[in-house]
Amino acid sequence: MPLDKQIALILQQFSALPAPDYSQLDAAQYRQFCDNMQPAIPGDPMSELRNLRVEGAAGELDARLYRPSEEDNLPLLVFFHGGGFVVGNLDTHDNLCRSLARQAEAVVVSVAYRLAPEHPFPAAPLDCYRATCWLVEHAAELGVDGSRLALAGDSAGGNLALAVSQLAAQRQGPKISYQCLFYPVAEARCDSQSYREFAEGFFLTGAMMNWFWQQYLQEAGQGDDPLASPLRAESLALMPPTTLITAEFDPLRDEGEALAARLREVGVSVRARRCDGMIHGFISMAPFVERAAQVLAEAAADLRGALR
Repeated sequence: MPLDKQIALILQQFSALPAPDYSQLDAAQYRQFCDNMQPAIPGDPMSELRNLRVEGAAGELDARLYRPSEEDNLPLLVFFHGGGFVVGNLDTHDNLCRSLARQAEAVVVSVAYRLAPEHPFPAAPLDCYRATCWLVEHAAELGVDGSRLALAGDSAGGNLALAVSQLAAQRQGPKISYQCLFYPVAEARCDSQSYREFAEGFFLTGAMMNWFWQQYLQEAGQGDDPLASPLRAESLALMPPTTLITAEFDPLRDEGEALAARLREVGVSVRARRCDGMIHGFISMAPFVERAAQVLAEAAADLRGALR
């Protein structure tokens, strides 16, 4: 299918920006540039919105709690933001977390895990796992039902949600009822057909993903670790039921769809959707793109049904 018309207009705006020189790019400067590009979008009002300090693998982390209503004992949805393991923060995904909280009828807690290259793999997955455990351990004081637990994340955040699910299964950790993955990073090789087809011109580029991996993985062979590349796990049989969203014009499309196939092969219930006409990152464009808002509502309905 052709690009969605609203997505095409957004891509035109991105095309006017200077292309980064990845051979010279400094992560801290790029992080600041990305933060400054984030538009101010009025989000859904919350019954409670507060910043927290949660436990990570090597100390406390910032987090933000979104409570959509005064209803008692709502389920808990732990969210991990995207950004190639290098950029992104609580503010860049604030609007998405508000929407998920309201539409999934759950308390969302977004976790600001440590970023690469200052904190390379496996800092991020270990942070996300420990933060999830901490949130379940403190569920009563947070006023949530820790026995109804789901994970969600976009792009690198989807990769981290998968890592948390793997670690929870390996370590007999918290029982995860559901995971919702928006165009997850699933493989470090960057060599799929969709990488070749959409390497340039569709927001996320092949060069950008290669640079992200170079920042994140600092030792040879780390890309083989299933916590970095979930497609390389020997078995995914203990994964929770999953919603997995891919975008037609996305370098990550094929690895996401391969992951959905792997999950189905071992009996995991999967609701996989390829969203025609969409690009990587489209779910955060829901305030401007009608189809993105529809997909977000569908994914939130999956979460709501699983947690109810």
